[in-house]
Amino acid sequence: MFLNLRTLFCASLLAPLLAMTSPAQADSVQAAIDWARQQPQTHHGKPGGDAKPLIIAHRGASGYVPEHTLAAYALAVLQGADYIEPDLVTSKDGQLVARHDNELGLTTDVAQRPEFANRQRTQTIDGVTLNGWFSEDFTLAELKTLRAIERIPQIRPGNARLDGNFSIPTLQEIIDLVKSLQLSQQRVIGLYPETKHPTHFQQLGLALEKPLVRLLKKNGYQNAKAPVYIQSFEVENLKTLSRLTSIRLVQLFGAGQPFDQQVLGTGLTYAQMASPAGLKAISRYAAGVGPEKSYIIPRDANGNLDAANATAFVANAHAHGLKVHPYTFRAENTFLPANLRIGSDPQARGDSAAEIQLFLDAGIDGLFIDQPDIAVRLRAKP
Repeated sequence: MFLNLRTLFCASLLAPLLAMTSPAQADSVQAAIDWARQQPQTHHGKPGGDAKPLIIAHRGASGYVPEHTLAAYALAVLQGADYIEPDLVTSKDGQLVARHDNELGLTTDVAQRPEFANRQRTQTIDGVTLNGWFSEDFTLAELKTLRAIERIPQIRPGNARLDGNFSIPTLQEIIDLVKSLQLSQQRVIGLYPETKHPTHFQQLGLALEKPLVRLLKKNGYQNAKAPVYIQSFEVENLKTLSRLTSIRLVQLFGAGQPFDQQVLGTGLTYAQMASPAGLKAISRYAAGVGPEKSYIIPRDANGNLDAANATAFVANAHAHGLKVHPYTFRAENTFLPANLRIGSDPQARGDSAAEIQLFLDAGIDGLFIDQPDIAVRLRAKP
């Protein structure tokens, strides 16, 4: 059930080993695949598709490689992930690219690029005032000149040593990567895109929904049988998507209110959406829900995780035919419950397998994880 000390020791060495390699700039699909195949602890395994639990590589194998890069996605697939998760924003010229946020300063080298210094500005995104550089102010050609950097270098210094090696991928490049790996891996590999800041982009005339559906359809993904889930923290854009496509949709849950509901003044909160009545309403437009983990097993006042504290969220969602895919499982101590940390170093690996097992025992159908190999090994155990 739990990782043994040898496995923990090997895992703690993985990021530095990755960093010690000298990757060519893996911008092309084949270069990313070739680079990922050279890395330690890749896993050439089944099952893929809609296995249970479904293992969704959160922003790719982001525990090992800077997030939302072709290298991160390729490594995740080679580690055995069933689905990869590209967060989608749009460029000034309406092209879909993978970034966790439209603000580029945390995940690219834009702040060190003098040619783009005059693009820095302040604006409000989803009710939060941010200063930085924004995807909607750059053409795709300009975005392609930027290089990815690690979002949390203080926790993942091994990843940070890979800064500058990878570019920002388009959704089409990610699909090309998936289709290429499906051939070599001989298994189905799914896509799990998230529409980021949909209301914001709609207000700019750069709505994500139709371009996303159009591009997926162009690549053969167009119904509920396709290995695709589209997710969002907002509500109305999922309802719009439900009218545009029969691809499966997933309602994400955060804190407070979905931003589109704030704009509409409905008063609808995530807490209300998590009730049996709220989940029933979601089932009318979505096939699944993606709650933050505490909706299923909250931590106690001391930060510990105890299965005895599990809520009825999973059972209530299942009662309305909804799959449950919580986020985000991460191996480092800084992200783990207090009772599953090993040592005091926030960068060190704790017992993330134990955390995952508690959620599997609670009945989840899948999970978002930064280190897919940990969940793959756990799933493979008899």
